Amino acid sequence: MYNIVFIPGDGIGPEVVQAAMRVVDASGVKVNWQQAEAGLATFEATGDPLPQATLDAIRAADAAIKGPTATASGVGFRSVNVALRQKLELYSNYRPARSIPGIKSRYDDVDLIVIRENTEGLYSGIEHTVVPGVVESLRIISEKASRRIAKFAFDTARRQGRKRVTCVHKANILKLSDGLFLDTCAKVAADYPDIQFDDCIVDAAAMKLVIDPHQFDMLVMENLFGDILSDLTSGLVGGLGVTPSANVGEAGAVFEAVHGTAPDIAGKGLANPTALILSTVLMLRYLSEAEAADRVENAVRQVIAEGKSLTGDLGGKASTTQYTDAVLAAMA
Repeated sequence: MYNIVFIPGDGIGPEVVQAAMRVVDASGVKVNWQQAEAGLATFEATGDPLPQATLDAIRAADAAIKGPTATASGVGFRSVNVALRQKLELYSNYRPARSIPGIKSRYDDVDLIVIRENTEGLYSGIEHTVVPGVVESLRIISEKASRRIAKFAFDTARRQGRKRVTCVHKANILKLSDGLFLDTCAKVAADYPDIQFDDCIVDAAAMKLVIDPHQFDMLVMENLFGDILSDLTSGLVGGLGVTPSANVGEAGAVFEAVHGTAPDIAGKGLANPTALILSTVLMLRYLSEAEAADRVENAVRQVIAEGKSLTGDLGGKASTTQYTDAVLAAMA
């Protein structure tokens, strides 16, 4: 029996979370679900978008799943996603991008992974006004965090049989910060002679990914670059609605959908739960429940390939419940 925290989130969050929970319950894995709160609705109700009780619940649980949460741009409280990762030391963001038959995209056989350092960089949130009209943001890069994320990338590559890890950086311009990141990755690579290592400047990496993503296998990078390129790689296989995400640390993990809250369709039963369901696949693998993970993933891929029970964003007319029912039927 696993103790799993679920955070409904905002907008369509509660709908996609419920769908994902139904699928996990049908996978054969025994779960004790515990609800916790975070996001805009929580802020409006309590004055705190990320209560301490939620952090404590995740620390005590085996894992957590999370629906999308709303954050205003430029004003209001800080991103719940960033705060979660930093307060729980969820230092690695794991974002696979794998083509799914039945989803139209430019490429049919993409299979790559972006590993993003989650706790430093510009997302450290250290900003101040120098003088009126001039704002300074500090970009923090440490050897400790760089080594930790590089080791995570190489360990993951070895475990999954990946052949190459590419460090994405801007060390040609940011010679100290990205120079440190690149140098640290290269030193870690020396401990993994069975895995090829190379590096690529971030703007060149973006271009190469669009031209031919098969040039890459696994990419590791700092926070901002990872945020941008992981969305780019999601776009190569159909978008954020069909790609999963995991945030992993030494003492826990949170699995989430990284798409928006879609308030325009919230509560209408139209939401596509694929991203969060596939994120629970990552969770099941994290819990060493490989057989259950395979059942869920294969069912999702089967339903999408058949094309009979797809939500509107995937070109169908099915509701959230109808799509989830089809996934459950494919698992039976």
